[in-house]
Amino acid sequence: MNLAIRSACASDAEAIAHIYAHHVQHGTASFDAIPRTLVQTEDKIRDILSKGRPFIVAERAEMILGYAYVTGFRDRLAYSFTCENSIYVDPAFVGQGVGVQLMRALMEQARDCGFRQMIAVIGGGEPASVALHSKMGFAHAGRMRNVGRKFGRWLDTVYMQAELGEGDRSAPMREPA
Repeated sequence: MNLAIRSACASDAEAIAHIYAHHVQHGTASFDAIPRTLVQTEDKIRDILSKGRPFIVAERAEMILGYAYVTGFRDRLAYSFTCENSIYVDPAFVGQGVGVQLMRALMEQARDCGFRQMIAVIGGGEPASVALHSKMGFAHAGRMRNVGRKFGRWLDTVYMQAELGEGDRSAPMREPA
């Protein structure tokens, strides 16, 4: 699928909020029970971009088909070279390569920001998300059993990890964005 991958902007918030709402209301990838509002989505985009971190969208014919971003994995200094990804694809375009293109770009941009490790925290152990991350070189890093409850059932969280750039083979020259 021929897509444009670009940095998100506030005007993308409505489409992003719509995609996220579907996953909150119909899936277990997010443990949120209530979708983010338009204002909360705009704030999230601004906050991530203001830190110099990637928040990107996949677009075709001016339609947002998916989005992805990174946040810090934990707030302690020792974790500053590790990021956590989030990726959501419009349900009408799942399985059409949108996730692969988004993830490839996200990993490159996170590496360029100085991150050395990327962690995926996959709510519900969503099989499509696990498959995407595996395809992109992520390795299984752990499973927390029955830590979430949604739709009347207990859910696991799967952790996956991918090395970015030099990974742990060299000391970083600077702190990441």
